[in-house]
Amino acid sequence: MKIKYLAIYMILFVAFISCKNNKSEEKEGIETEEVVTETSEKKQLSILMEPRSDSNTQGTISFTEENGVVTMHGEFEGMTPGMHAIHLHEKADCSAPDGTSTGGHWNPTFEQHGKWGDETGYHKGDIGNFEANENGKGMIHFETDEWCIGCDDETKNIVGKSVIVHQGVDDFVTQPTGAAGGRISCGGIIK
Repeated sequence: MKIKYLAIYMILFVAFISCKNNKSEEKEGIETEEVVTETSEKKQLSILMEPRSDSNTQGTISFTEENGVVTMHGEFEGMTPGMHAIHLHEKADCSAPDGTSTGGHWNPTFEQHGKWGDETGYHKGDIGNFEANENGKGMIHFETDEWCIGCDDETKNIVGKSVIVHQGVDDFVTQPTGAAGGRISCGGIIK
């Protein structure tokens, strides 16, 4: 008789443990599902900006893409103090001494030249102006979801383009360049 009760207790014990483990596994499964998040790929690249048009303007620009936003950060030296335009141009070819081998402003959507975000239109390469201090050093920080690094969308992909710093200021009006003057620094965006 004791063996019979012992066997019943063992069966109940095993059943109890089995149910407890199933509930624990279900709970763990729920927790795992709640913790799982979609991660995005972070893309980064840096370019060297070299002097053009007999200037001394040089620097570095980094591009980072994360969560659908591209951040551009540039630091320059050897500039004339004051405001300077900066644009993305069509080709990553900085071979010409005056930077003209880069072509015109990058404009894959065929808009008129203008200030970034203007309702009447702007080129995807119309970044704007930034200032060089009295020591000839300048910095620019720019973010947009209208660019990507190496994606399949040719209206957003900045790889194969170039960055140009201009001698003057972009007036955001004159077509198609903003009357920004000569190209004093160039860097090709190559992956």
